[in-house]
Amino acid sequence: MTTGETDLNRLLASMEPTLDPTVYVFITTKQPLTSLPLDRLQPQFIAQEEEGLTIVTAEPLAKSHGFEEVTFPCKKISLRIHSSLEAVGLIAAITNHLKSFKISTNVVSGYFHDHIYVPADRAEDAMSALRDFSK
Repeated sequence: MTTGETDLNRLLASMEPTLDPTVYVFITTKQPLTSLPLDRLQPQFIAQEEEGLTIVTAEPLAKSHGFEEVTFPCKKISLRIHSSLEAVGLIAAITNHLKSFKISTNVVSGYFHDHIYVPADRAEDAMSALRDFSK
């Protein structure tokens, strides 16, 4: 069963990007997931990789829990459209568009929405580019 929108034109026209004002960072650890204070780290994203655990969390939370080596201070842009996990081309279209503005992206797809992490100092530029792109 497919849930969410799959039509690329509808997805782009209705994406409604919203900017989270929080500055997030990427951190990594070799600690097991079960040993981390996830309720206090409030991760936005977690990925288990061969080299370690990747966590995206608010910068102050990372530092207050001993993660001094943080990477990629960024802001999260969420697309309000409920995109299907089977949709084809949405992420490629968005990242290619932002590439033309020299804005790097790290994209995470959730069950309901897609989230684009962009450099904190380019977040407003990214929002403007995405709003124009959806017109």
